Amino acid sequence: MGQKTVAETIKEIIRKHLVDNNGLLLGESISAVGWVNNTVPDCKGIVELPMTDVAGAGIAVGAALVGRRPIFVIRFQDFLILNGSPLIFFAAKTKELHGKSAPVFVRAIAAEGFGPVHSGVLHSIFMHFPGFRVWAPMTPKEYKEVWKDFMSHDDPVICSEHRVSFSNTKELKDEFNKNADITLYAISSTRFEVKKAAEMLKKVDINCNIVHIFQLKPFYITKRLIQPLNQTKLGLVIDSGHEIAGASQSIAYQLNQLTGCRVKALGLYDRTKYLCGPDINPAPDAKRIYETVVEMFHNK
Repeated sequence: MGQKTVAETIKEIIRKHLVDNNGLLLGESISAVGWVNNTVPDCKGIVELPMTDVAGAGIAVGAALVGRRPIFVIRFQDFLILNGSPLIFFAAKTKELHGKSAPVFVRAIAAEGFGPVHSGVLHSIFMHFPGFRVWAPMTPKEYKEVWKDFMSHDDPVICSEHRVSFSNTKELKDEFNKNADITLYAISSTRFEVKKAAEMLKKVDINCNIVHIFQLKPFYITKRLIQPLNQTKLGLVIDSGHEIAGASQSIAYQLNQLTGCRVKALGLYDRTKYLCGPDINPAPDAKRIYETVVEMFHNK
């Protein structure tokens, strides 16, 4: 039997939690339309919520407060806004305010091409608020690590998933090149594009290091991140969310401040994603990463 996909890994983790740990999974339309892209098992512990985008998060946070360690499924990350109040003002703050934690695991699922209100990638917003742990796993091993972290802490987790990763079976490894000219840091779905971009850049004699990032908060700047940048003196942080005040700018700033190296951010333009029209503002693909790097070299 081959390596499990990310979807199969999520399904296995959830089944074990619901059956063995007396856990809960809550969400809207869980058993409809493919059981959330076939990531949810048909077993006990599932609570089908009505279409109440504010009350649902409140129920999940309440379950967390009484120790059930619930999994709360948000099928489209744009709905994090609607569900934000109970998560931000209760789950994230209750530990500091009252000394009692609310460990809820929020599966926030991102997408491409689902229109202007179903294609959002909003993990950056939740990096801003104290109290959350924020991750964006794209591989089976990473998802297991995120779940292990959730079970070993008592903080609420925003797990920024992306549908493009669900069929993935491979681990995405950093790549270091002794002749590298630039270090590319990739987050979320852009991690599947960055290697293609590096191959395109090699054809114009620009060699790249590639560093994958999936832990967004707390964010630790380790030797793994710093060493390749100190070699190239030039970096680019790429994220599938909006660039302005987003994860890409935040991490680029931190890397710049620590090393003194020039580090640019790349994310969505400051426009609505997937609005009708020829310019749909998708997540940066290999072509846009390539063009951005070439422009950086022209402006050196």
